[in-house]
Amino acid sequence: MAAIAASVVAAAAGLTYLDGKYHLRQDLQIIRARSKADKLFKKAIEEKRISPYYFFEKHAQAQPNKECIWSRVRCYTWAEAYNRANQYAQFFLQNGVRPGDLVAFFMANSPEFVLAWMGLWAIGAAPALINHNLTKQALLHCLGIADAKLILADGADQLLERLDAVRDELAASGVRIIKLADANPEINATRGERPGDDLRENVQPSSPFGLFYTSGTTGMPKAVIVPAAAGFMHGCSKDCGLSYVKGDDQRYYDCMPLYHGTGGISAMTQLLTGQTLCIAPRFSVSGFWDDIRESRATWFVYVGETLRYLLAAPPSPRDRDHRVHSIYGNGLRPDVWKSFRDRFGIETIHEFFNSTEGIMPLDNPARGDFRAHAVGHHGLLMRSRFHNVFVPVEIDVETGDIARDPRTGFARRVPYEVGGEILIAQPPVLTPQFPGYYKNPEATDKKYVRDVFRKGDLYYRTGDALRRDADGRWFFMDRLGDTFRWKGENVSTAEVSEVLGRYPGILEATVYGVSLPNHDGKAGMAAIYVDPAAKSFDYTGFLKHARTHLPKYAVPIFLRQLKERSATHNNKQDKVPLKKAGIDPAQMEGNPVFWISDTGKGDTYVPFTQKDLDMLRGGRAKL
Repeated sequence: MAAIAASVVAAAAGLTYLDGKYHLRQDLQIIRARSKADKLFKKAIEEKRISPYYFFEKHAQAQPNKECIWSRVRCYTWAEAYNRANQYAQFFLQNGVRPGDLVAFFMANSPEFVLAWMGLWAIGAAPALINHNLTKQALLHCLGIADAKLILADGADQLLERLDAVRDELAASGVRIIKLADANPEINATRGERPGDDLRENVQPSSPFGLFYTSGTTGMPKAVIVPAAAGFMHGCSKDCGLSYVKGDDQRYYDCMPLYHGTGGISAMTQLLTGQTLCIAPRFSVSGFWDDIRESRATWFVYVGETLRYLLAAPPSPRDRDHRVHSIYGNGLRPDVWKSFRDRFGIETIHEFFNSTEGIMPLDNPARGDFRAHAVGHHGLLMRSRFHNVFVPVEIDVETGDIARDPRTGFARRVPYEVGGEILIAQPPVLTPQFPGYYKNPEATDKKYVRDVFRKGDLYYRTGDALRRDADGRWFFMDRLGDTFRWKGENVSTAEVSEVLGRYPGILEATVYGVSLPNHDGKAGMAAIYVDPAAKSFDYTGFLKHARTHLPKYAVPIFLRQLKERSATHNNKQDKVPLKKAGIDPAQMEGNPVFWISDTGKGDTYVPFTQKDLDMLRGGRAKL
């Protein structure tokens, strides 16, 4: 008997070791959860109940008196939110909106934003989510893609003025603007009757959850339909075990733009999973933690440099005076990760990886240091499953094309530990795994590449370089076009940015390559935002830090010291205008430029002048 007991203990210890090493239990839980979700989805298709509205309705009926939406403007119980969403549904019907239509939203964050969105789902329609910071041609471009005949507008006067500036062009195209402030009396007087199921019965898996737009940093924004199938999966995530946040009393704070994928999709997911959504009109460093405390939020969403800005604020005795246990988002830089977690007492950082148009979802709910800095994690089973699906390949940095063997013409696959651009295997006959850019087949075609490893195969190009280590952790390396080549070496801007961001006084470092007269490749340049509270900045120490932690070829030769942050409205770094200005002092908009003089061998950064640029142009200086 003792021998049997000893064997059982040994076997259990062995299984524990294997699970710790290969994360088998994690993978099995994900596989089972997705299998359950797939079964529910098939059943919903048969019953014609794919619309995400049904999840919202279920929770509204189950917990009518619980708080559904919190904001400083107004709070809604689930019963009130349900009635308001149905009022919007009836209002849209009265204004000619029909199942399958898109209605453009040009709105600031508010409870009305998400309830109007739900009202569209209630009648089988969906919103086209327009960035309200856009003006004139970019705005008309995005509205033109949606081809919506109705725009719902809401926000401050400055926001509405952007729409008023193109009113004549819109009217000529038969587009009508409804300002929510003007329509509120009519909506308030509308009975909140539940729209009939017949309005939603034709919602298909490919029907829109919403029409979202890419950032447009490399040209005019492109649009992508996030499908209703994704909304259904978000709705059943909690019941199926796909959500890592447990408990019914969860309150989710969202101050990211609701027109953007991360802010908007995660906000609507709370309404689909029965949790309380706490909405703020915008991100504000000064007001963030007051909102968190007053809303009693237990978790919040972030994007890009959001956490860096919060970390840059002076320490406070109240830094841990909150209920937040977890945060969810994407774009968290490694140099910020642990510092933010430890200072504010966050238990779980759930970093995910994907893009508006992406089909490579990765998740990393990280507790502790093992998963810190990663954007996803796969155990042994998932690694095996995706071995020939998520494939890293070598890229020609100069052209941005996939590097191909001159003899065979096929791509060069690289080890996961080394990393490269991730390609995603597709069926030979294309299926709508990526639905394509809306009304833009030319841009859609550019996302695919054939004959990669053998004749006739087909892959989707993510445009992102990632690596996966031996423990299954995925790490972001760089975005295609950001990596540049200098002195015969490839420079990862993400790596350089991380190193520079660790230097005291640097609140933000945006790294990019710039072309130089009479030089091959691109030299490194960093746009830095220095803490305004700092009395002075040690350029010599900064250069020494860079040379200590970076290869010689990766040390930025040029600096542009910004007077204000360079991030976009969504807290993401925007390199396009920085790259365009290059090193020309005349295009710096008052920002001082520095460089390492003495042909790049000096021991500090000194001012870069028009005379220095003329020397480079004349070939009298060589780096």
